[in-house]
Amino acid sequence: MAEDKKDIILSIRGMSKSFGRNKVLKHIDLDVKKGSIMGLMGENGAGKSTMMKCLFGTYQKDEGTIILDGKEINFTGPKDALENGVAMVHQELNQCLERNVIDNLFLGRYPKNSVGIIDESRMKKEASELFRKLGITVNLSQPMKKMSVSQRQMCEIAKAISYHSKVIVLDEPTSSLTAPEVEKLFKMMCQLKAQGISLIYISHKMDEIFEICDEISVLRDGSLVMTKASTETNMNELIAAMVGRSLDNRFPPVDNTPGETILSVQNISTKYAPKLQNISFDIRKGEIFGFYGLVGAGRTELLETIFGIRTRAEGTIVYDGKLMNFSSPKDAMEHGFALITEERKANGLFLKGDITFNTTIANMNRYKSGIALSNDKMVRATADEIKVMHTKCMGPDDMISNLSGGNQQKAIFGKWLERSPSVFMMDDPTRGIDVGAKYEIYELIINMAKQGKTIIVVSSEMPEILGITNRIGVMSNGRLAGIVNTKETNQEELLRLSAKYL
Repeated sequence: MAEDKKDIILSIRGMSKSFGRNKVLKHIDLDVKKGSIMGLMGENGAGKSTMMKCLFGTYQKDEGTIILDGKEINFTGPKDALENGVAMVHQELNQCLERNVIDNLFLGRYPKNSVGIIDESRMKKEASELFRKLGITVNLSQPMKKMSVSQRQMCEIAKAISYHSKVIVLDEPTSSLTAPEVEKLFKMMCQLKAQGISLIYISHKMDEIFEICDEISVLRDGSLVMTKASTETNMNELIAAMVGRSLDNRFPPVDNTPGETILSVQNISTKYAPKLQNISFDIRKGEIFGFYGLVGAGRTELLETIFGIRTRAEGTIVYDGKLMNFSSPKDAMEHGFALITEERKANGLFLKGDITFNTTIANMNRYKSGIALSNDKMVRATADEIKVMHTKCMGPDDMISNLSGGNQQKAIFGKWLERSPSVFMMDDPTRGIDVGAKYEIYELIINMAKQGKTIIVVSSEMPEILGITNRIGVMSNGRLAGIVNTKETNQEELLRLSAKYL
């Protein structure tokens, strides 16, 4: 047993944490071995991120002890944790977008020369060396705002590594990465593991968990219900531990029957970079139409152009026989269009508002009594959507910022459902959502299609795009490379098309 203790870098004992009446963590015991990768899984709201934030010093635990490398620790905040060997890469990136890569890397710890001036040449040299070792190509002087989500994520991982950490926590690190980038990340993680660094890997992607992790722990409703070596468990056992029930199939049957063509997009090109070129497609009423492509292929830009966020250079959009060339999102919404954006915190939520505000904000006219807004109507509508979406919260007056990422996404769904849209566009709608909640959202999408709504889904997960759509349009470098019937295609065909215009 003494030998075992030597192998353990991090030991958590009896950790509990409550927010008001809501007990989020209940006496957690967890051991992480030196030079190993621990997978941490659980439904949204199970307590994964809270547990890691208690470790990282973002939250203060209510009870319990944390032992790092044989010493009891109690970090006062993230800076304290970083300086003592614990780093965390958050799912929602928190970077200074106006500053460049180097500034973000050294923020709070600028090296100085002998006369006390910030040593920029040393910063540049150390940053170049770090990215070279990690095999990441990045323009160091580029402002972060000009980088894709995946590039920014890679920079954040590089920063965590630069602190010479003993333990690195990765919270959903692959949610916006392409397959080659995921491969690169896993190679990086194996390198770190070989150097004796321990990693805690939070993810909902089971295939990744089994590929990269040595052990897997599962949280359910704030309690640790399972820890096993990844070689000693399987997908069904994990799902049963996470959701308390078995999910025999990852995807519900896609049994909607598309009708006549109702949406026609013809020769759409955009005015400003990243440019779309001459895109045309038709979608039928009650159809689930997917868009696949590599990061940067133009999928998001296409949805934003249809929705009136981006400026068209040419092309037309016709819905139900009427011209719909929207000049703004407000215009699109008034004509029955809805859009769930990829970055929920940046442009999908009001983080200082409660769930009621976030659910009803896009549909205020519905909640009036006379000329005044009725709070009762708004709360009732929100309570209904919480019930439909199975959102884990204390009630409609909970702050949206207190919800887990997946439950925030459910609130966004609820907001748009309140408008009863005719055309529902979704950009990676299940990003960062657990397997149980994903299934519920898939069912919701299929049911909406059965009601005659037109669904457009962008997804970076190939099994998902193949599992819930009728047809798939594949984007490649701002162009539409082809449209395939889902039942008649496969992963190889999608990858081949996505590389067509590279």
